[in-house]
Amino acid sequence: MERIAIISDVHGNITALNTVLDDIAVRGISRIFCLGDSVTKCANPDLVIDALRENCEVMIKGNCDEIICQPSENAKRFWSRRKIGEERANYIYNLPVSYDFYMSGRLIRLFHASPQSLVHIFNPMYSNSENSHADMELKDPMDLFANTEFIGKTKDSPVPDVVGYGHIHTPNIFRFKNKLVFNTGSVGMPVEMENTKEIDNTSQFSTLASYIILEGEYGSKNLSSFSVSLVRLPYDIQKEIDYLNKSDMPGKENLICSLKTACS
Repeated sequence: MERIAIISDVHGNITALNTVLDDIAVRGISRIFCLGDSVTKCANPDLVIDALRENCEVMIKGNCDEIICQPSENAKRFWSRRKIGEERANYIYNLPVSYDFYMSGRLIRLFHASPQSLVHIFNPMYSNSENSHADMELKDPMDLFANTEFIGKTKDSPVPDVVGYGHIHTPNIFRFKNKLVFNTGSVGMPVEMENTKEIDNTSQFSTLASYIILEGEYGSKNLSSFSVSLVRLPYDIQKEIDYLNKSDMPGKENLICSLKTACS
């Protein structure tokens, strides 16, 4: 049996990432896959990208990565782009948008948001039908299993048994029509309380970093034992807030509020 750590949405939070990497190491897990959005929001996207490149076997691209790292003069105006520099930006921009592999007889497909694009949203707990993301909302879980041109698949491509994604910054695991869906949540900027539009004194349980562990026979097409588990991990939020306060990042006050409340 082998375990794989699936992380996503670090968003420049080096404190949370280091805590998660330490936890993964303590568990004896050496294989790490990252589902994108390394940049924006927190103060050290350069250090985050370097740590991910050193530790991750698989990295794919997220929507914020696409915006910040694209080869355009407009993208170069972003604070995060100036922070990471052109070599890192080029590396992130050219990452793939999905990754398939077998584990314990199951075809597992990973992407940042969906097979439709980097920004289409499926959230089983919160509807985006009345906000700016309404046009990108997916309502049928089976849309996550689609073989689309965006991820380089055709109608003849095998359909996955398990899909994993990030993007919504809220972890979950559920079964649907003999399929399994998991969301990693966010390492660096959880916004779980956004799902209820409430800020209360229990939000401390939602400000924690999160990631997923898969356990099974990696690379095997033979049906055998398989499990998915969610890890929630406290980290030194104040240390990350101090990084933001010392930076000249615009809009950092709102980001500090999000770190404290898990609500954007």
